Amino acid sequence: MVGLRIRREALFLVLAAAVAVASFTTFYATRATTLKVAVAPKGGTEPALLQAYAEALRARNKDIRLKILPFDGVRESAEALRTKAVDLAVVRPDISLPENGLTLAVLREQAVLVITPEASGIAAMPDLAGKRLGFIAQRTADKTLISELLEHDGITVAAEPVPVDGVALIGLEEKDLATALSEKRIDAVVTVTTPTTPAARRIVGIVRQASPDNQVRLIGEQDTAALAERMPKLSAVTIPAGLFGGNPRLPAEDITTIGATYRLMARDSLSRSVAASVTQHLFEMRGGLAASNSAANAIRAPAYETTAEATSAKLPIHPGAIDYFEREQESFIERYETWIYLIAFFGGGIGSILAWLRQRLSRVRRERIEVATERLLEIRDQAGEASEPARLTALADEIDGLAAEVARFALHRHVEARTMGAATIAIETARATLMRKASPLDARQASMLGARNVD
Repeated sequence: MVGLRIRREALFLVLAAAVAVASFTTFYATRATTLKVAVAPKGGTEPALLQAYAEALRARNKDIRLKILPFDGVRESAEALRTKAVDLAVVRPDISLPENGLTLAVLREQAVLVITPEASGIAAMPDLAGKRLGFIAQRTADKTLISELLEHDGITVAAEPVPVDGVALIGLEEKDLATALSEKRIDAVVTVTTPTTPAARRIVGIVRQASPDNQVRLIGEQDTAALAERMPKLSAVTIPAGLFGGNPRLPAEDITTIGATYRLMARDSLSRSVAASVTQHLFEMRGGLAASNSAANAIRAPAYETTAEATSAKLPIHPGAIDYFEREQESFIERYETWIYLIAFFGGGIGSILAWLRQRLSRVRRERIEVATERLLEIRDQAGEASEPARLTALADEIDGLAAEVARFALHRHVEARTMGAATIAIETARATLMRKASPLDARQASMLGARNVD
């Protein structure tokens, strides 16, 4: 009964260990992954959008958590990604592009918009030569972008008086735009903004109201493909016809211009499965996020035609994001196949070692009883040749000791029936031989020996 209880306890411990390992594995595989994300610019659209995304992930108990780290500008957030201080970052590639950054999603696409009253006579970018161009939202990076665009058309940015082949960039606030147009201090206005935002519609509306005939023109850039090749961190942007009004239609037809993007980028060492989850949740929650933050409507997938193009582009896309876009996300087995293989490999090896140890211990136990059995058989032979009472008494004591050792060993260890049966026969044979040798002795000696050898 004691041996049976011990075996049951051992089985319980093995099962408990197996349950503990399975529970730990399940917890590790299903626990939420926390990622640090650098957001910028300070006070801009992206920090509020990603904060809302982080809260939505937590509220829906998704497998991803975001820890928001604010930075003053996108140059600083890109540097945080480059130095691996964060896992994700808001990056504007034309300002700073970390070499280890791969795109998950385009959060916002900005375009260079030139807006002018119809009566100004400005119909294309080269017509801006010799004019004064109002500049709203005077960010250094935006001014550089506008200057490069003008220089492509042979126009240099100059101070007043404006040269024939130059243009004066006059900084102003949105609230001063109408006055500047009516007082002829500027001939047109340029801004770098997302065309679909309320801010873009407001600026177009202000220029329309300031026009003598209430007519306004949007000017695009015809050489966007060439500019995108020359400045690969920028992209071509199409403004669809009628975006700013349908009667009259504004613009009258699709126009193209050049623009910059704010992107959610991940470090290139981020696992594909985690990158795919971040991308999937962002696009799945986009509609809900837009209810409280209209900037979510601008989120889009980076454009590409083929997988090879996506991974070899000038602004490459993270393989995990591609997995989501192409619906080829890894399954649980694919995600953890390496760990499963290692556990199976090492588990099999450990199992083999345990089996060998069990076999070895079983042999040791068997050998101990076999040694005792061999000695009992030797005692039987020695008892048959002995005649001195002292010698017989010593052999009787040794038989008792060996019998007790076998009994204790069998009580606490599993012993094969064949081995235990042989030991029992050896004990009985040795005692029987000893009793026969003791019978010719005097009654007192025989009685003493017989009492000592009772089972």
